[in-house]
Amino acid sequence: MRLPSILTAACLTLGTLAPASAQDANYPSRAITTIVPFSAGGTADILGRMVAEHLQKKLGATIVVENVGGAGSIIGVTRVAKAQPDGYTLGIASTSAMSINPTIYGAKLSYNPEKDLVPIAQVSMVPNVLVVNPNKIPARTVPDLVAYLKANPGKVTFGSAGPGTSQHLAGELFQQMTGTKMVHVPYKGSSQMMPDLLSGQIDLSFDNVPLLLPHVTGGKLAMLATATPKRAEFDPNLPAVAEFLPGFEAVAWHGFIAPSGTPKAVTDKLSAEIRAFMQQPETKKKISELGAVAMDVDGPEFAKYIASETSRWKGVIEKANISMN
Repeated sequence: MRLPSILTAACLTLGTLAPASAQDANYPSRAITTIVPFSAGGTADILGRMVAEHLQKKLGATIVVENVGGAGSIIGVTRVAKAQPDGYTLGIASTSAMSINPTIYGAKLSYNPEKDLVPIAQVSMVPNVLVVNPNKIPARTVPDLVAYLKANPGKVTFGSAGPGTSQHLAGELFQQMTGTKMVHVPYKGSSQMMPDLLSGQIDLSFDNVPLLLPHVTGGKLAMLATATPKRAEFDPNLPAVAEFLPGFEAVAWHGFIAPSGTPKAVTDKLSAEIRAFMQQPETKKKISELGAVAMDVDGPEFAKYIASETSRWKGVIEKANISMN
């Protein structure tokens, strides 16, 4: 009689095919990996580790943060996209990964944000600010800078953290909206660009606040305006570029993602916990000290924002004829 063994095998099979809802109720039952697609120490890494520490306490499971840098975050984000959609591999992604790379790389991009990834929650907005080397550029206001650029077409250089980054596209958008012409000088990251900006090898940049503030405070750089839609919290006296160029916006942002197909009950649970953490006063304070703004946007609204950002940057990219195809 083999009936008991057959029944045992059948039960084991049914166990492995248990409804997602039954498995989700026990989530998480093992360690979760959070992939940060950048090197350690940057804003994305700090945010990823802050959220991971919170989730570990609230969910009672080990959260392993793994830095998988390279190719402007493409390597790390691709790893998230190709992972098993079981809730045990998460990632933190930025503007470039979700809303810029799809247009720049097209079919060559190793993941499709819309098809391969599901947004969980947006956690930050990082203002880019317009800074100039005061020894190279005499302008101290946006109108003065525009006038200077028009008087010196093609003679002013602007640096960025690399082709297709929010810093690069901020400079392209600025040129398109002002009818000016600058020379783009890309680097492998903001940290590589900064020495040349400080020494005057390049003239100006749109870059993230955290990296720039110490040099502005020390008088080595002059901050003209923020690229946020309105004046930023870190300095209400600093005008926004949009006050002179209505509609100008070029911010960086970060959010948590998971592979498409991850059970909704799991992503909803993660979203609720992450957003609750982002709403805490201490969290907001720490993120403000990084020069960023804490966000607590849920998955569906984050997906809408990603779509709108993708559409907006697509127009800028195509007009500037930027392509990695």
